[in-house]
Amino acid sequence: MNSVAPFAHEALFYQGEDEFLAGTARFVADGVSRGEPVLVAVPEARIVLLRERLGDQADQADQVHFIDMTEAGRNPGRIIPGVLMAFSASAPQSRVRMVGEPVWPGRSELEYPACVQHEALINTAFEGRRGTLLCTYDAASLPDHVLEDAMRTHPVIIDGSKRFASEWYTDPARLADIYNVPLPPPPSSAEQHNFSVGTLAHMRKVVTAYANWLRREQVDDLVLAVNELATNSILHASGRGVLRMWREGDTAVCEVSDSGKGLPPSFTGLSGFGIVMVNLLCDLVRTHTSHSGTTVRVYLGP
Repeated sequence: MNSVAPFAHEALFYQGEDEFLAGTARFVADGVSRGEPVLVAVPEARIVLLRERLGDQADQADQVHFIDMTEAGRNPGRIIPGVLMAFSASAPQSRVRMVGEPVWPGRSELEYPACVQHEALINTAFEGRRGTLLCTYDAASLPDHVLEDAMRTHPVIIDGSKRFASEWYTDPARLADIYNVPLPPPPSSAEQHNFSVGTLAHMRKVVTAYANWLRREQVDDLVLAVNELATNSILHASGRGVLRMWREGDTAVCEVSDSGKGLPPSFTGLSGFGIVMVNLLCDLVRTHTSHSGTTVRVYLGP
């Protein structure tokens, strides 16, 4: 009987380049030797190091694919559908092997809750699928609370020469509640518009006019994302909601609030797929749900 679990989600805590390479190069080389497709989604500087260590194995039989996570995973909510699941779907008959670094030094406090929610969601999104995901954490540079959260989101931890089951592993739904934190209040200068089913077309024009400093394709993405959120408010909340818009530097920020409970992202069905699409379109998506309703805030900029 095959004792290998269908899907394994492990965290590697590394101190410096040598430990990063020792943990990841062995993992990748083992995947190559087994004929498994391998994805490496880490910051570009780590890709360079790993390519040098792997040598010819890095490109063997086109098995190993490299992605700069600081670009592809700029929005933490994009990592599961746009990076991990996209790669897994490209080899549906194979057990896949993936290296990911979703939290790196320099991630902002605004992004961090979404990073933890992403790591927790992996455990349900990939349940029953075949593969192994090794998430790397720079233990020398990241704050202690980040490593503590990694122990809550990963069933297995690798720390130096030690590999152990995490006794701190937490149910993903409970973690989602912990990081369902209120968002900073909008600035007093924010533009505000009430909307309903009869004003959706007008709302799209309002967003288009407001975000006029963005590139045309960015404006189109922002309008599509806001329209999806507003449509969710109409279908699943009270049939109406509030749109707020403001600018942070060169970034456009749009927020949709309603009285509903919000929809969790769905990676397999149509219900909840809209929020996945919004994550694929935007640079950051933050959500907060309370007894009074749900607020979804999206960021899009250069």
